[in-house]
Amino acid sequence: TVKRLFSTSHSSVDSKEMKKFQLLAHKWWDEEGEYSALHSMNDIRVPFIRDTLLNMSSNYHLGNPLSGVKILDVGCGGGLLSEPLGRLGASVTGIDPLEDNIRTADQHKSFDPVLAKRIQYKSSSLEEIVEESMETFDVIVASEVVEHVADLEMFIRCCSQVLKPEGSLFITTINKTQLSYILGIVVAEKILGIVPEGTHEWEKFVTPEELERLLESNGFSVKTVNGMLYNPFWGLWSWMESTSINYAVHAVKSGAQGQSSPTDALSEMESEQHSATAGTAV
Repeated sequence: TVKRLFSTSHSSVDSKEMKKFQLLAHKWWDEEGEYSALHSMNDIRVPFIRDTLLNMSSNYHLGNPLSGVKILDVGCGGGLLSEPLGRLGASVTGIDPLEDNIRTADQHKSFDPVLAKRIQYKSSSLEEIVEESMETFDVIVASEVVEHVADLEMFIRCCSQVLKPEGSLFITTINKTQLSYILGIVVAEKILGIVPEGTHEWEKFVTPEELERLLESNGFSVKTVNGMLYNPFWGLWSWMESTSINYAVHAVKSGAQGQSSPTDALSEMESEQHSATAGTAV
């Protein structure tokens, strides 16, 4: 089973999806272009990740609230989510199977010396880094990714393997409903052109219930499921109760007996800094 999981012959990467995104690899940082909705999604997804993690920790780092937290951004694209997480102090590894995306992300990161130190990008699929990264990360983010993978169960299993016990997984995706088909594909792609036509396949959308089932069967406990709504006329995202279109999930991997929580990386970092300060105080 382990050998099959690491084999590149069976991959969570969908080659058809790769071709779609390759055509747009140079457009990630055009805030008015094809990825404008992802740019504005940062207004709600970044605070969601930040505040959830801080609520799980007893310590805050002014200016760098996520200092000491190791984040894996799966399907990072051009780095739209990796960069704001890096600015919050996190150590971010962004992976994407498309080399053109990684090239774009690396180039954009290089304009900011601080981000250049905090973020590293790698052209890789998730399953390709499992062997070298077992229980390495405190946090995984997979934003607008799971609706594009070829094998969702394998993807979730790999997330569990590279995440530390009691680590957090954040997912944003699209529900599989009639409304999501009408708004997410007919209106967004065919009528308004918010995203390029053919970006999404309704058959690959996943319901919150199905995603929760997959997460729980792979050792996760689902803590939060929030509905999300995009207003194409204002270009703004907001939270809502209904999950009938877009939604965000926060899940926590079950911890090993007697093992400290890696979400306390914030707390550990704080105590280390305190000890260092105490040792050098005159």
